[in-house]
Amino acid sequence: MFIGAISKLTDASPKAIRHYEALGLLGKVGRAGVYRIYSDANVEQVRLIKQAQALGFRLSELGTVLSDAAPAPDWQGFLRQIADKRRAIAAEIASLQAVDLQLGRIGDEIAACLDSQSGHAHCDPAVAATPKPPA
Repeated sequence: MFIGAISKLTDASPKAIRHYEALGLLGKVGRAGVYRIYSDANVEQVRLIKQAQALGFRLSELGTVLSDAAPAPDWQGFLRQIADKRRAIAAEIASLQAVDLQLGRIGDEIAACLDSQSGHAHCDPAVAATPKPPA
């Protein structure tokens, strides 16, 4: 099939498909004169690439598991990359939870400060909003 057909089947632009090929992510793409002839296997590769990108993988990361030299994806390598990505996401979640906790503390301090102002006590919400190192 020509590039227009694979583009319609995968919802990838012809430019993206040519880029994937240039990076060596599609394996061997056949030719008929100056035209590229894509196979069903190429369709599956493009779908896999797009799915991996939607899950946060960069094309450079996929180069190690989708290679011109290999007849099929390196599924074991891909499993390792998935595990690495999940560990990175877990670390990011923990970091965001720590930030959320600190924001909650600052919000509570500002609210307490504002409440105490109604009782004529002097309080500066800007000072209360100054981040404190995590305990």
